[in-house]
Amino acid sequence: MGESDPVNTAESGVEARTWFIRGRNVLAARAELGDLYVDYYLHLAKYRIHPEPEHDALFKRSLAIFLLHCTSRPWNEHHAWTINFQNPRVNVFLVADNESGAVTGRVFAENVKEMPDNLFYADVVRGAEPKRRSAVAFTGNDPLAAVEKFYLQSEQRMARGFQIAEEDFLLLTEHPDCDLAWLQSLTSAEAAGLDQNETLALLERRIYRWHCGCNQQRMMEVLAPAMRKDPEDIFGSEPKLEICCPRCGARHVITREAMESYIDDK
Repeated sequence: MGESDPVNTAESGVEARTWFIRGRNVLAARAELGDLYVDYYLHLAKYRIHPEPEHDALFKRSLAIFLLHCTSRPWNEHHAWTINFQNPRVNVFLVADNESGAVTGRVFAENVKEMPDNLFYADVVRGAEPKRRSAVAFTGNDPLAAVEKFYLQSEQRMARGFQIAEEDFLLLTEHPDCDLAWLQSLTSAEAAGLDQNETLALLERRIYRWHCGCNQQRMMEVLAPAMRKDPEDIFGSEPKLEICCPRCGARHVITREAMESYIDDK
């Protein structure tokens, strides 16, 4: 798509760009997710995580549109999505920090509650403001369609998500005085050729990378309340336990000795 003067892209990661489509009053966000997917698969291999192929495909598609949503939002926001699918019955969890460009997530495939509808939960924190949550019911198992429903119902504006190529995704969102008829009728082929057929003004280039930041210290913070209440309920007779990060699924081994030392220090 269109070119302009770049902003700082010194950090490694996936570059996501936003443009304003002149004459249509639409914001376009686009990224090629290949490098981020590589980091995701390296993460899975490191921690011996083996999602089902169908779940993996849902996660990758959700990750793509989530990243583009974050790209189109202010720098000082933190975002978290939980997308509940009933067929297959999984929860896709995603979290991103726009200030650092860190994005991560995981699939929850066990003990997912059976419900009458799929549900889309979106949490956002801007600066020091309180967290805001939206919840939207949707049908089908396409994350892009779920996001379009979220925009219509929660954001009260139109959005269209497109997969341009295997790892290339595009998100178009309505802005004031938008050409709604054009946006609604846009096909995938037309979306792929926006730079040939429309006037684009580059707004930003952002860098996102796969990063959670979880470590033993943070896992011990999670365990501390239960440990203070009943250490035997946590460890039993075992000298150590393995805990999974709720954000990315990384496995961390915590010894009883280290946990007791952490509690004493606090």
